[in-house]
Amino acid sequence: MPETRRRAVTEVEVALALVRDPTALYGRAGDVRVDTRQKHLVLILAREFASNLSTPTLVADARGCLVFYNEAAEGVIGRRFAEVGETLLDDWLGVFEARSLASEPIPPERRPARIALDERRPAHLRYLVTSADGVEREIEVTAFPLFAHTEEFVGIVVIFWRV
Repeated sequence: MPETRRRAVTEVEVALALVRDPTALYGRAGDVRVDTRQKHLVLILAREFASNLSTPTLVADARGCLVFYNEAAEGVIGRRFAEVGETLLDDWLGVFEARSLASEPIPPERRPARIALDERRPAHLRYLVTSADGVEREIEVTAFPLFAHTEEFVGIVVIFWRV
């Protein structure tokens, strides 16, 4: 019997397969299990881009579902993405205690990720956050909306770093 070799399918290969045949990826693609909820090509490419950055980055879809954060973000967040998985952005943000530099609580609607998601505009803020690992960090966060076309909002990208 010939040996079957398994290989990882990259995000770009998935995106290209979707472009060629949007129904091709339901169930299985080669030996790799694929999420049956089809993601927009722009989100797939944003995830691929983020996975190649050494800057902490996360990607959420238009529904406000966190779909990915990169390895660099794991160090700031205090948890690996594989442990968290896809989850609602509000549930995920609620875990972190965000405070201004003067230690005043920052409501979710004033955080850059919510502004980019709700108002579909870029936002930036420097603040304190207690990560999932219990460590308080000062961070700067920039979030911006992702549009596939002028009026087709598909999600947000959030870039952050420790100060």
